Amino acid sequence: MKALVSRKAGGPETLLLEELPEPVVGPGQVRIAVRACAVNFPDLLIIQDLYQVKPERPFAPGSEVAGIVDAVGAGVENVRPGDRVLVSPIQGGMAQKAVGLASNCWKIPAAMPFDEAAAFLLTYGTSQHALQDRGKLRAGETLLVLGAGGGVGLAAVELGKATGARVVAAASSEAKLALAREHGADESVQYPAGALDKNASRALTDMLKAACGAAGAQVIYDPVGGDYTEAAVRAIGWEGRHLVVGFTAGICKLPLNLTLLKGCEVIGVFWGEFAKREPELHAANVAALMALYRTGRVKPAVTERFPLSRGAEAIARLAAREARGKIVVLVQ
Repeated sequence: MKALVSRKAGGPETLLLEELPEPVVGPGQVRIAVRACAVNFPDLLIIQDLYQVKPERPFAPGSEVAGIVDAVGAGVENVRPGDRVLVSPIQGGMAQKAVGLASNCWKIPAAMPFDEAAAFLLTYGTSQHALQDRGKLRAGETLLVLGAGGGVGLAAVELGKATGARVVAAASSEAKLALAREHGADESVQYPAGALDKNASRALTDMLKAACGAAGAQVIYDPVGGDYTEAAVRAIGWEGRHLVVGFTAGICKLPLNLTLLKGCEVIGVFWGEFAKREPELHAANVAALMALYRTGRVKPAVTERFPLSRGAEAIARLAAREARGKIVVLVQ
């Protein structure tokens, strides 16, 4: 089979399209004939040996796929060969075939295209777990979403609106903000790309405060980190909840005196670990997300599609922070 392979640590330019043996399915596993694989920030980290999981080389990046069940291992009862499914998380998704746990495999609606299915669960699962389970977002509250033009950010915008919150979208370009408004954002704030000095940080806080209103943001969804975190926390409301989702701009250094002055909480969000530790709640969340998809209240914004032969370019687009919505690699 063809696969996009990492043989040495480095950026997207180190990936090679090669022939590898088909993976063998084991007990409790499924093998997928991959049709689409979403590109996510961990793909960039894992090929550089910067992710918490470090698979043995050679390996293919890709943690979220959609396709057709090709084979099942002993004990698998939830799916069978021929089923249209998504699998997340998985390893080795940027290949013609990939093996994952049956417990991470979900049937998809007949009308759901494979590219949307591949772009669905990691973003919406993360954002739903963050907003519902960790942030306890309620109708009528103000939700501030950083990185609102990216995959998880757009999912947070849509799910925030589905909850009945007022959503303030923040992103680094007008194009990203326009996409966030198309997906339901009520207000939008453009922040500068790159490091923020003190003056730029204060200016951003002022813009966020103006957009969030006098009471501030009750919940902040932060997949960005870097200098943006402190600027956002300064705009949080009393007893607000700041959700730590990721660090596309780097790991932040937050003065803890702010948490005292705001009476706020800083809450970690680790969707993958949650799914392992609380499978029943995770399954209920997936069912709820599928119901929202069927009724049209959420829809992945797949803005770019690359063939497997250009998968490295797809990851490079994400690395350059140029992506809007979700980028998907089409495998077959």
